Amino acid sequence: MAFYSQNMLEMALILADHDPAYEEVAFKFLETFIWISYAMDKAGDHPDDMWDDQDGFYYDVLRLPGGDAFRLKVRSMVGLLPLCASTVFEADIVTRHPKLMELIALFRKRYPEVLAHVAPTIEGFIGHAGRRCLSPLTRPKLERILAYLLDENEFLSPYGIRSLSRHHLEHPFVFQAGGQEHRVQYLPAESNTGMFGGNSNWRGPIWMPVNGLIVRGLLNLYAFYGDDFTVECPTGSGHRMTLFEVAKEISRRLSSMFLRDASGRRPVHGGCAKFQDDPHWRDLVLFYEYFHGDIGAGLGASHQTGWTGLVARLMDVFGRVTAQDALETPKETLDARLVREQVGGEQEINS
Repeated sequence: MAFYSQNMLEMALILADHDPAYEEVAFKFLETFIWISYAMDKAGDHPDDMWDDQDGFYYDVLRLPGGDAFRLKVRSMVGLLPLCASTVFEADIVTRHPKLMELIALFRKRYPEVLAHVAPTIEGFIGHAGRRCLSPLTRPKLERILAYLLDENEFLSPYGIRSLSRHHLEHPFVFQAGGQEHRVQYLPAESNTGMFGGNSNWRGPIWMPVNGLIVRGLLNLYAFYGDDFTVECPTGSGHRMTLFEVAKEISRRLSSMFLRDASGRRPVHGGCAKFQDDPHWRDLVLFYEYFHGDIGAGLGASHQTGWTGLVARLMDVFGRVTAQDALETPKETLDARLVREQVGGEQEINS
């Protein structure tokens, strides 16, 4: 919902370039984003906050009929989704939308304790090239979440980001409720129960659309923090990367599912001999719904070109956009350039 509010805010600002009345609409969605972010972590030891400061991760919260609430300490995609709600605004937002800035200043005056726990810009930090950033993640939170994201024993698979941490393979989460025991264990492929129709896609496998949203979020955060912000990738390796390099590395791992490895096999085809070895079939790549969290084999529906086809877009972007482009070129200018290049390439192919 925080991400949704950011998207609506961006659209309102585009409209405000033509009608200043939309600045108040933009502020409405900014305000909504702030309150959502604050509800996720009000600071202090609140059992109904999603953020766990001891673990450095976001968790689901279970509220019981009697009013009690506690965190379900499952390291899942739930704790990574705040990375997706990262949107950057160029420095000229201050001069282009003065009414919006007035409303923000008024909100800051009224609710300083709320803004103290939200995005980096609201903390008073202006990013690279004077950019502003909206994110539920302060820099310390971002660093702690990235340590999990980029840990190969947690979320970072050789083929992308898992939907559930591999930590839960040996350490399943178990809790009691209503006289029953419930367990969540890492399942990289098909489910071992009939729950959710026997579908395990939220319990270990790799999803392309959420990976794509994480890559987008990292690129936005890179445009804000720049080259001075680096993290270990993989965690514990001693090798540090910028957020652009991290996003590119995740994209490389996702792409490798569909490309031939050193032995000439495509991980996406798994153990299917027809697709791996038959010369008439081996180049017919299927876009599966999700993928094995450890070996990259395709699972679920095999025709998900609507979201798994996103891998082609990721390969295209990192084939044409450099770190310098992402850091120094305003987003609107870079988007327009990519569209021109794509249209030009299509016209050349058609001719």
